[in-house]
Amino acid sequence: MKTPLLLFMTLAAVCAAFAGDSPALLPDETSQQAKNKAVAGRVFVEIFNQGKFQVADEIYARDFVNHGLHRNFDLQEDQGAVRAEKKAFPDLKMTVDLMVAEGDLVTVIWTFRGTNTAAGYGLPATGARIELRGITVWRIVDGKIREEWTSFNELQAARQFVRQLKWPLLGLLFAAVILVWIFCRVILRLRLTRLPKVTSQAA
Repeated sequence: MKTPLLLFMTLAAVCAAFAGDSPALLPDETSQQAKNKAVAGRVFVEIFNQGKFQVADEIYARDFVNHGLHRNFDLQEDQGAVRAEKKAFPDLKMTVDLMVAEGDLVTVIWTFRGTNTAAGYGLPATGARIELRGITVWRIVDGKIREEWTSFNELQAARQFVRQLKWPLLGLLFAAVILVWIFCRVILRLRLTRLPKVTSQAA
């Protein structure tokens, strides 16, 4: 009777060792995830912070897809946006706040800091200092980034622009109102000066 009980206890111990929400990773898996995190880190350090755009040819797959909210972007479009950001914010620094790897996915929570001192990214040079946080998930296979999902609060960035440029924007709005008022006065005056000539010819 003791043998089945001993066997049962042994099996229970083995099952308990393999059970759990976070099973231990094999050395090869841990090594691969560390390599994937290193690839993800190069995006921030070398491409964004140092402006080494040629690094994209080394770490992105040719069939890379950035899954946007409304449409997908290929590698050329994605890196074009990165260049435009770096041009508009020459002092741009991307800080990695948290990086987690699981399987072929790497998730990064990052913080964007930069000053809009040059025209680019659809913006004039405003001098506005922008700081915002976002999250990116990459799928990395064989050392190449193949897919991306990124999300950040665009409204937060817009609020920072408006808050810092409030008075210049109000000044521009006031100037536009004055110009429209002057334009209307000129048009009205021209019409009034022509009115008597028309009536005299009709008489």
